[in-house]
Amino acid sequence: MNIIISNSANEPIYLQIINQIKSQILTGDLKEGQALPSIRSLAKELEISVITTKRAYDELEKDGFIVTVAGKGSYVAPVNTDILKEKKMKMVEQKLSETITEAKLIGMSLEELKKILELLYEG
Repeated sequence: MNIIISNSANEPIYLQIINQIKSQILTGDLKEGQALPSIRSLAKELEISVITTKRAYDELEKDGFIVTVAGKGSYVAPVNTDILKEKKMKMVEQKLSETITEAKLIGMSLEELKKILELLYEG
C-alpha cells in the first residue's frame, strides 16, 4: 500500500489517507480480503499520530471499505465497485451542478467553464 501525505494539501491528513485507500480499492490495487497495515505501523510509517490513522480507519470501516477483526487487524472489505463508482459519480455531478450555478451567477460562459475544467483536470 502506497500512501503519500502532503503537508501543503488543503485537506486534513486523515482525509488524505481515506481518499488514497478508497482510490486504491476502487482501482483494484488493494484487493478484497487484503490485510492493511496496523494502525500503529501505518502511523509510524507516515510519521503521524496514531489517533489520525485510527480516525481514517474508522471512517473507512463506517463507509464499508474495510473491516476490522479484533486481534487480527483490518482488511479490505468485499466491495461492489460498480455501486461505489456510481455513488462517487453522483457526488461529482452534484458538485459540478453547484459550480455551474455559481458560474451562471457571475455570467461565466460555458466555454470559459470548459477551459477551467480542462486545465484543472489536466493538472
